[in-house]
Amino acid sequence: MATYSVCKRFEWKGEMTDRVIMVCRMFGLTAEGLSNRAATHQCRLQINDGDVVYITGPSGAGKSVLLRELEQAVAVGDRINLASVELSRDNAMIDCIDGDVLSAMRTLSVAGLNDVFCILNRPANLSDGQKYRFRLAAALAAKKKFVFADEFCSELDRLTAAVVSYNIHKFAKKTCTTFVLASSHDDILLDLAPDVLVVKNFTGPAEIIYKHHV
Repeated sequence: MATYSVCKRFEWKGEMTDRVIMVCRMFGLTAEGLSNRAATHQCRLQINDGDVVYITGPSGAGKSVLLRELEQAVAVGDRINLASVELSRDNAMIDCIDGDVLSAMRTLSVAGLNDVFCILNRPANLSDGQKYRFRLAAALAAKKKFVFADEFCSELDRLTAAVVSYNIHKFAKKTCTTFVLASSHDDILLDLAPDVLVVKNFTGPAEIIYKHHV
């Protein structure tokens, strides 16, 4: 088990233009009060190998900030972010996944990619939902200790999102891969079954819920 403590503070450093001053007056803010009002995003997590960490909450609450800070706390060689996976314009999807054909097919299946015409297509030509699932499959095939994904399954229809979430939980336990995921969707919680649930609201510290007592 490892403990991760992250804290990111955003201070207002804009120019005090006439319009900014006017808005401040409308809301009863002084220039000093505006400068002192900083948004702080922090949490302290205890994470085991193979845990699924799910950061959720309303849009704009700071979920992505926490995910990025947690990612920075992990060694570069031990992590991969779905956003970093490139989409090939030259090779078929099956040729972009590491491993032999059968293992590559299994990895694609975990990501919800089972259609033969999709598998033989080039990643750059896929739909947005298929591109997301390809990036997920490529991240799984990379065999890193940590997989990070913002807007997890947000681009997928909700049935597919549920299936992929269920598969990710099983993959995490089977391979001891740790997933750190963020999304405002709570309809996948039952299938994803996160070991660590981080609820990020606009105000106050993040609420941390562990499936098992830490």
